[in-house]
Amino acid sequence: MSQLLHPPAPPMAHPPRADSFGIAGVQMSVVAFADNVDRMAGYMRHIRSRFPWVRMVLFSELCPLGPRHEAEPLPGPTEARLCELARETGLWLIPGSMFEKVEAADGDRVYNTTSVINPQGEVIRRFRKLFPFRPYERDVAGGSEFCVFDIDGVGRFGVSICYDMWFPETTRTLVAMGAEVILHPTMTDTIDRDVELSIARAAAVTNQVYFFDINGSGDGGVGRSIVIDPSGYVLHEAQQGAAIIPIEVDLLRVRRERERGLRSNLGQPLKSFRDRDVDFTVYARDAGEASYLNTLGPLIKPD
Repeated sequence: MSQLLHPPAPPMAHPPRADSFGIAGVQMSVVAFADNVDRMAGYMRHIRSRFPWVRMVLFSELCPLGPRHEAEPLPGPTEARLCELARETGLWLIPGSMFEKVEAADGDRVYNTTSVINPQGEVIRRFRKLFPFRPYERDVAGGSEFCVFDIDGVGRFGVSICYDMWFPETTRTLVAMGAEVILHPTMTDTIDRDVELSIARAAAVTNQVYFFDINGSGDGGVGRSIVIDPSGYVLHEAQQGAAIIPIEVDLLRVRRERERGLRSNLGQPLKSFRDRDVDFTVYARDAGEASYLNTLGPLIKPD
C-alpha cells in the first residue's frame, strides 16, 4: 500500500487564504515499552481548552507506542484511537510516528510511518521515513515518496521525520512541491542534538519555510524542540522537560518573503535555486563527481 492515500496536491495558485494558523508542538515524556496514547489524549484535550486558537498538534517521533514497540499494520488499532482523538478534539493531528508492518511476497517490511489525520478523524496521508538511522535502525526500510498536504484556506504543509532532516534534499523537495510549513517529528536521545538545532535553523532559512522540529523527552529523546521562522529566527527552543509549544504561523509572511526576500528584502534563495545555472550531477548514482563516496566502505556499526 502506498503511504499516499490521495494523489499529490496540484501546484498552488495562491488563492486568498488565512494569514495565520495555530500549531502546537508537544514535547512529551515518552515511555519506551508502553502505550502513550492516553497521555497524548490528555495533552490534546488540554490544548483544545487552553489554546483554542490552535488548529494542529504535532508530537515527537515514535510517541504513541514508544521506540521499542512491535510494528502494526496500517490502518490498525492504534491509528484508529488517534483518529478518534482528532475527531473528538476537532484538531489536525500528526501523532509522531509508529512502526508499520507491511506484508510482502518477498518478506515482511517495517517502516517508520506517520499519519496525517484531519479534524474529522480521517487519515489523509501516511508518510514513511525516507532515511532510517542506519546502521542502527537496520531493520527499518526507507520510504520513497514525499508528503505534502493542503489545508483549505490556509496553505500547504510538508512532513519529514528525524534523520530525514540531515539530508537537505528532503526539505528542498518538500518546499519545491509548495510546502510553507515543515512538520518534523524527531526522537533524538544522543549527544548531537546541538547539531540538529543548527540543521533545523539552516533548513528553515535556506528554504524560507517554518520548521517545527519536535523532539520527545524521557525515553523519547533529550528534548530541546525548536521552531524556526522563514527568516531563520528561533521562535522557541524548549529545554529538556515536558513542554507545549503553541505557535501561530504567518503564511502571508512566508509568501511575501519568498517574493521579496528574507529579513526585509535580503536573499531570495528559492528563486535563486530555481534560476540556477548549474546542474547537480552528483545526484546521479553513477556520476563521476560521486566516485569518492564509493571509497568510504559499507554502512555498518563501528566495532
